[in-house]
Amino acid sequence: MQSVKLLSLNIGKPVEMAYQGKSVSTGIYKKAVEDRVYLSFLNLEGDAQADLVNHGGPDKAVCVYCSEHYAMWEGKLQRSLAYGTFGENFTVAGLEESQVHIGDIFELGTVRLQISQPRQPCFKLGGKLNQPELPLWVQQTGCTGYYFRVLKEGHVAPGQTFRLAERHPAAVSVAEANRLKYHDKSDFDGIRTLLAVEALADSWRESFQKRLSAADN
Repeated sequence: MQSVKLLSLNIGKPVEMAYQGKSVSTGIYKKAVEDRVYLSFLNLEGDAQADLVNHGGPDKAVCVYCSEHYAMWEGKLQRSLAYGTFGENFTVAGLEESQVHIGDIFELGTVRLQISQPRQPCFKLGGKLNQPELPLWVQQTGCTGYYFRVLKEGHVAPGQTFRLAERHPAAVSVAEANRLKYHDKSDFDGIRTLLAVEALADSWRESFQKRLSAADN
């Protein structure tokens, strides 16, 4: 694996956003910070989520997005996009969805992180960029990003290098999880392989277990 950098560390508190004639609260507006920030088991200091049902919590403590995707979106949306635009806490280089696996463990300084699930973009991303179809486009491309759970708390800072501490032996990539979720929904063998990964986040586990149960009935 090539050198993997934390290019941008982004945080933000919920704000009100106009969407389809209504005001909605969202934590998708993140701004880059230069100083180190404390990362707990739940989130980064100074960061928060508005919808705690679908965002945040131990399985989704850190939202990650890959810098490699930005050029594609800038071309499609015909605008310049700053790191953090997709609501991610970590903008990274060298950790694309096809290169990392559910359950992989990384070290960032003294912090230990584990990939728990792909990121599912919600309508607020489309509202922020005035492109309602964007969440669907993100799903279709597989350029979703993903979440880290925190195994060991500590301070993180932009410019730090990730170290792969443990590669999960099942080697089910984030891209593969996205394929099963959005594209090949009847690949039940693949779903069972993913469900065997104990590190998979509870929300995704429940979703796939329901799909299997429905197929068996």
